[in-house]
Amino acid sequence: MSVTQQQVLNALARVRSPRGIALTDANVLSAIAANDGKVFFSINVDAAEARAWESIRAEAEAAVRAIPGVTVAMVALTAERKPGSAPPPAPHRHGPGVQPVSAHRPPQSPASPMSKQSEIPGIAAVIAVASGKGGVGKSTTALNLALGLRDLGLRIGLLDADIYGPSVPRLTGIHEKPQLNDERKMIPIRRFGLAIMSIGFLVEEETAMIWRGPMVMSAITQMLRDVAWGTLDVLVVDMPPGTGDAQLTLAQNVPLKGAIIISTPQDLSLIDARRGLAMFRKVNVPVLGIVENMSYFQCPQCGTRSDIFGHGGARREAERLGVPFLGEIPLHMSIRATSDSGTPVVDSEPDGPHAAIYRAIGARVRDQLQGVIAAA
Repeated sequence: MSVTQQQVLNALARVRSPRGIALTDANVLSAIAANDGKVFFSINVDAAEARAWESIRAEAEAAVRAIPGVTVAMVALTAERKPGSAPPPAPHRHGPGVQPVSAHRPPQSPASPMSKQSEIPGIAAVIAVASGKGGVGKSTTALNLALGLRDLGLRIGLLDADIYGPSVPRLTGIHEKPQLNDERKMIPIRRFGLAIMSIGFLVEEETAMIWRGPMVMSAITQMLRDVAWGTLDVLVVDMPPGTGDAQLTLAQNVPLKGAIIISTPQDLSLIDARRGLAMFRKVNVPVLGIVENMSYFQCPQCGTRSDIFGHGGARREAERLGVPFLGEIPLHMSIRATSDSGTPVVDSEPDGPHAAIYRAIGARVRDQLQGVIAAA
């Protein structure tokens, strides 16, 4: 059943703003995207009123989810102070209208963003696979690492959190849409013995995700919390490149047990890898180590080895920064070809040398997480 924008507006008209007027008349709604049962929009309010609007955002999301045919609803709350506006005045206890944030709780020192962290039930450890820049093979590494951990006997999930450029649907050959369970949580798609979820399962491959930070954060939070992950030893999160909203959202939402930095050997990539490592340290996320991807090329015909991007830069950087070096992955046709065909090399060539490399990296990661997994 196709869901229209008018159906969404009709549902939102029954939701009241803090001032008691219909949400559709409050001049706070962004453009509404409704396609194939998936609905996305944001509510844009002044920062001084944000706390009063959070429950309205939840009501709006619930109202949209109740529309027959809606499978996914993501509603973000965007709160920005208007340019030139003064700080909110002291609250009047009995004054009309929406009270500013300070009216809803006594003044106090700012809480740490990490205070919002909470575990995901059933998941022993959440780890991030990240890179300071794109194009270093992060998603291919995340998937094959997940498969390597699977081969070590662990129960593994894979979350593709790269909102703007999700690669996991292509890397896994998954074209189906996730279903909802009785609690209206998305059921991850099972493939290769992994529980897999990606924003790419919810939108068409060529759809441009023109989302601001709040929508990105809302989507990542929903894919973490509104997915029936079941019982997992490790959830591997394929992060978008860089050090922006997505990384901070993940670090603030769940207590990450570690992060893995993917880099190629050359200096340009290592500069960005340092930024990624510094970001995770700043938010108190342990760095499990650095992987050097595309470390070297070995000609399949003559066997000659070529260090196309240099060699050993990531290992030296790991030593300099005092973090583990997890391993080298070569630039090889079979890794590229199996990734493009949706048959990752660890699963399609389990006895080959490249699968062995990913499993060895997985073993080093597992050893660092052993205490967390055993305690779960």
